Amino acid sequence: MEPRRAPPDRDIDTSPVTLYGEFTAIGNRKVRYAVSLTEKELIIQRLSSAPVPRNKVLLNLKDCVGCRAYRGEDNTDPAAYFTAYFYPLRKRWMSSGTSRQRVEQGFRLSALQDPSYNLEEAEKWARAVRERSARQQYPRDGLVMSEPSRRRMMLLVNPQSGRGQALSLYNSHIQKMLHEADVLHTLVITERQNHARELVRDKMDLAQWDALVIVSGDGLLFEVINGLLERPDWEEAIRMPLAILPGGSGNALAASVHHYSGSTPVSCEELLTSCGFLLCKGLVSRMDLVSVHLMSGPRVFSFLSLAWGFVADVDIESEKYRHVGAARFTVGTLVRLASLRVYRGRLAYLPASVDKHEDQPNQTSSLWPASKMRSFSDDNGCPIPEQNSCHSNNSVKVTRRENGLHRNIPQSPPGPQDSLLPPLDQPVPSNWVVVPEEDFVLVLAMYQSHLAQDLLAAPDSALDDGLIHLIYVRAGTSRAALLRLFLAMEKGAHLTTNCQHLVHVKVRALRLEPHSPKGIIAVDGEVVEYGPVQAQVHRGLARLITG
Repeated sequence: MEPRRAPPDRDIDTSPVTLYGEFTAIGNRKVRYAVSLTEKELIIQRLSSAPVPRNKVLLNLKDCVGCRAYRGEDNTDPAAYFTAYFYPLRKRWMSSGTSRQRVEQGFRLSALQDPSYNLEEAEKWARAVRERSARQQYPRDGLVMSEPSRRRMMLLVNPQSGRGQALSLYNSHIQKMLHEADVLHTLVITERQNHARELVRDKMDLAQWDALVIVSGDGLLFEVINGLLERPDWEEAIRMPLAILPGGSGNALAASVHHYSGSTPVSCEELLTSCGFLLCKGLVSRMDLVSVHLMSGPRVFSFLSLAWGFVADVDIESEKYRHVGAARFTVGTLVRLASLRVYRGRLAYLPASVDKHEDQPNQTSSLWPASKMRSFSDDNGCPIPEQNSCHSNNSVKVTRRENGLHRNIPQSPPGPQDSLLPPLDQPVPSNWVVVPEEDFVLVLAMYQSHLAQDLLAAPDSALDDGLIHLIYVRAGTSRAALLRLFLAMEKGAHLTTNCQHLVHVKVRALRLEPHSPKGIIAVDGEVVEYGPVQAQVHRGLARLITG
């Protein structure tokens, strides 16, 4: 992998050099480098008696996740070292587009025979790199969490998600990246359904953590969000920053977070690296949640989607193909196309244009719980050191069972009030639109961009736009047309295919009343009670780390 090199006779960064030093390479003391640090870049040039063309490497500090200083294992060697870790966007080797690729740059400092002096100099460089990297953060609608070394994260890992690789992905990728960023974390391995929900609802002291990180598919995050909203202190709890690292087969929210960063589409381990990088950068943004009411009374909160018909059937019926990973949805789509069904029911919605003033976020409220608010820098913009920080990378085993699609949903959580929804047994208000057709192929309500890591279902969706993107396909479409629709969805082009049976409308609330005696309704990929259902969006209710 080739780091970015400066064009001849031209530097990229014109800001003044704040630190300069000449060091040897780690592992080869005959190789020497001139290293310069500016406000925006780490500039590395190999020193040689003979001219070497294009030998200057420029590393942008916005791509840096961490830098550490340390002594070597040989106590007789007075030298010290510092190593910086970058994840810049680079062109892929075998395909088009870019992905984040790891670059490690380390140097040996041995100016004096005094080990303490050399270590102090290495620490000065490492600290300067971290501080300038932090200053390269450009919050969109969020806040930088804090200096990484002060973050305390709990990682919830579902080892059964997807192809059962979540734990191995933690061991091979995530743990190393968090170590490079000096993020303190505790690992929780779940082994039965709803245990993560019970843990965050009943047993967790949220004041001990700065973020909850989900290493799984989307189902585990569904548990955590609903557990937080079932707490007596739900208003404070739901502002706990959450993060998603893809470890399942769908990975829709992880793909959405990557999409919102403006990067080209990636999948598999490249998506994991991208989301890990964004986690280490630590920018917190608001995220919409949707309150979903079922006929029997309990309410659940959703962060991704509500589906009925073709999409719900594919999502749930493809569980049997879990061993093939993300390809399970392709297999499930082909199987369901072979026996295409029509679903009868009634659909109504409140258009977003009708309700422009409802459910607006409180712009003066902090992104953070009050207990998490800190002063992150002094008057000069330098990070303020925090005392008594210690590593806590313990492994805690919690039980979870993946089998069984139907979950025992507790009674309605406290949560926010749903001011737009009438009781399910009463008619919808007069300002709602009732869809005249009653025969559908699919009904899909999306609040994030991706339905799966390779399905861009709502391309103009935003993390906290306060909108539900309602997509439905009326009966009468052919198998070939539906297949073309899903193939176009891979690039988000399905809404411009001129499909006569496809409707897309932006709403703030909806109601669905299935008339078919049997069927599946899925919320965030989880099966819920089949029957009448209605939903309302709550803008910016949750907090998500988006980098």
